[in-house]
Amino acid sequence: MSTSQHNMSPFKQKMSAYNLPQQLQGMGLYPFFRTIESEQDTVVKIDGKDILMFGSNSYLGLTNHPILKEASIKAIEKYGSGCAGSRFLNGTLDIHLELEEKLANYVGKPGALVFSTGFQVNLGVISSIPGRHDYIIMDDLDHACIIDGARLSFAKTLKYAHNDMDALEKVLSRCEYDKIKLIAIDGVFSMEGDIANLPKIVELAEKYNASIMVDDAHGLGVLGQNGSGTSNHFGLTDKVDLIMGTFSKSLASIGGFIAADLDTINYLKHNARSLIFSASIAPANAASVIAAVDLIQKEPERIQRLWDNTHYAMAALKKAGFDTGHSVTPIIPILIRDDYKTFQLTKIALERGIFVNPVVSPAVPSTSSLIRYSLMATHTTAQIDESVAVLSQIATEIGVFDQQESTVHK
Repeated sequence: MSTSQHNMSPFKQKMSAYNLPQQLQGMGLYPFFRTIESEQDTVVKIDGKDILMFGSNSYLGLTNHPILKEASIKAIEKYGSGCAGSRFLNGTLDIHLELEEKLANYVGKPGALVFSTGFQVNLGVISSIPGRHDYIIMDDLDHACIIDGARLSFAKTLKYAHNDMDALEKVLSRCEYDKIKLIAIDGVFSMEGDIANLPKIVELAEKYNASIMVDDAHGLGVLGQNGSGTSNHFGLTDKVDLIMGTFSKSLASIGGFIAADLDTINYLKHNARSLIFSASIAPANAASVIAAVDLIQKEPERIQRLWDNTHYAMAALKKAGFDTGHSVTPIIPILIRDDYKTFQLTKIALERGIFVNPVVSPAVPSTSSLIRYSLMATHTTAQIDESVAVLSQIATEIGVFDQQESTVHK
């Protein structure tokens, strides 16, 4: 340690020692915080240049829809720019209640409760329901906010291997029958694009007296009748205790909600700390989500277009030689299996007009690093063709396919 470091506080030492981003920047491969200068659409502006967007969660392409914009503007004119308080005290507006009723009806539950972000839903719900002698059971590949919600809880946390139902049964069999056992899972897994085995999870939950919470951030607007989610997709809405959703994907805004029976909603209104101690979502956000839910139900063909694009892109990527894992949704992982090449591909793709997201360790093991390629209902087949051509050309140049060959023949 140098003399100057020796004189630093432990806090300063830790901050100055963290230099991984600077290393990537030095190599010209840093792929995060890329600045967009336009609305979130199939084409965005970066450094004044048009870039094809294949890294967005706006699955239905509604973020710039005139009806949603108009709803937001009207809400600002009526209610102002913010609520200046939490839902618990002075921050509940009549449009929050209207939105909650609409969401409950949409996903098929008696009640719903709106939080400021999807992340805060999971923090508040998962930390407040199971107590010290209870259990939270998670899939290995659950989203970070489920993991963080479990960390805030006093309950014992148990994990099972991704979508492995024998492993889930083993975990459940170790828990006391009369304790709360909350199985908290993603409906659609946000990086892999596969779907939770909900029919089997329901069967096991009934056998072992457990309860189920489905995080449907990436299932809402995508699966089920009129996009009402994973539970509806399997016809199991009544068997799932808690359905969580976010507004920042198909619903084109920001915020989140939990839907459940009225007793559960009542409990969460008075016990979920991330609701009680956090300011409520802005009027413009609430209004745009109301408009989005209405629009999705009025124009179900948007969801059909999203699926047409998904099947088209999946076939094109596979034909080009890419490994797309187990995805069956508009989230398509392009497995690169090498952190450096993943960064390389992301950087060159942007230079050639394609925006995709790199997913590297520690988010996934380095041997599973991937490009997260995601589709919108508003993409054209010409845009999909162009993106696949560019990505496969780069993959050939940097030796991604050679590596796949050697992995196959090992």
